Amino acid sequence: MNNNDIKKILLINFGGIGDEILFFPTIKSVKQTYPNAKIYLALESRSKSAKQLCSYIDEVICVNIKSKYKYFEVLKFLFKVWQENFDVVFSSGSSNLVSVLLFLTGIKQRYGFKAGKLSEKLLTKTIPLNKKQYAASMYHDLIKIVNHDAVCDIPEIDDVEVPQTYTDKPIILIHPGVSQMSIAKNIIKGWSVKRWAKLIDLLLETKQYKVMLAGGKDDEETIEQILLILNATRTDYTDFQNMYGQTKNLKDFISLIKMSSLMVCVDSAPLHMAIATDTPVVAIFGPTNEEVLVPKRNNIVVMKNENINCRPCLWDKRQTSCETKECLEIHTKDVFDAIEGLLVK
Repeated sequence: MNNNDIKKILLINFGGIGDEILFFPTIKSVKQTYPNAKIYLALESRSKSAKQLCSYIDEVICVNIKSKYKYFEVLKFLFKVWQENFDVVFSSGSSNLVSVLLFLTGIKQRYGFKAGKLSEKLLTKTIPLNKKQYAASMYHDLIKIVNHDAVCDIPEIDDVEVPQTYTDKPIILIHPGVSQMSIAKNIIKGWSVKRWAKLIDLLLETKQYKVMLAGGKDDEETIEQILLILNATRTDYTDFQNMYGQTKNLKDFISLIKMSSLMVCVDSAPLHMAIATDTPVVAIFGPTNEEVLVPKRNNIVVMKNENINCRPCLWDKRQTSCETKECLEIHTKDVFDAIEGLLVK
């Protein structure tokens, strides 16, 4: 079948909103390879808002793959797939179970990562999984199964409206949070609230910046603790704005990022949003590997603890954070200096 004759394509990429943004270049290349196809993306319910940010996605199929009823969810997913009559399926999963799932869909052209002999038997074609590269490029290797000439761009987000600003000072957006799912699994990637409060204090003391503090519903406790510390030390909030609860949806938050001169965050979905909008960002990294999560760009500075040799450890060496969390001991003044250095560029 000619690529132009392909009418329906299913893409499967489970994970958080950050994982979906990293998958955007793959979706774009799939659309370029099959220009007449309607593209469905199967993802977790928590990430369904990704459709707001990528015009190449025509429909989403939500699968709560991590719920206690996951087998029922998989069965519902298969019934949905059987009804749609897809021509092609690509999956970013790398286990043998993914190969079985793709085989059960009954879709004729099934593409995925090589995961042993079973994947080679159940899938139409596979490609080796190379985790030692930028994650967006890793995902994008999938499309090379059918299009060797496809080029992996940096993730991009569809244009969103940027509100008018009424300040002549650079806006520094602070997003301190990570998902509650990560915290519940003891995957600690966040900086301490004392350091966040100190950073805001240092920025406001210069009287050169407007500082905005933002976060999602998972970040309410963190935001409250930061404000409590600030209230104990500051009386002047002229250039400070608490934006928690002010963004109604993901597009609102993207607008906030785009109107900012720079964002400071940890390894979380907002980092990938900043990268996808080409917003300068200072990213605080602890146990995770910045080499696979951050592309090489002049407007990104990664802050990490250079005094230890045990990081990065998460995913490659361990599945949860260690007890000491020394990797997150990054000095506030160093982050402040990184912000000023990046704004001067």
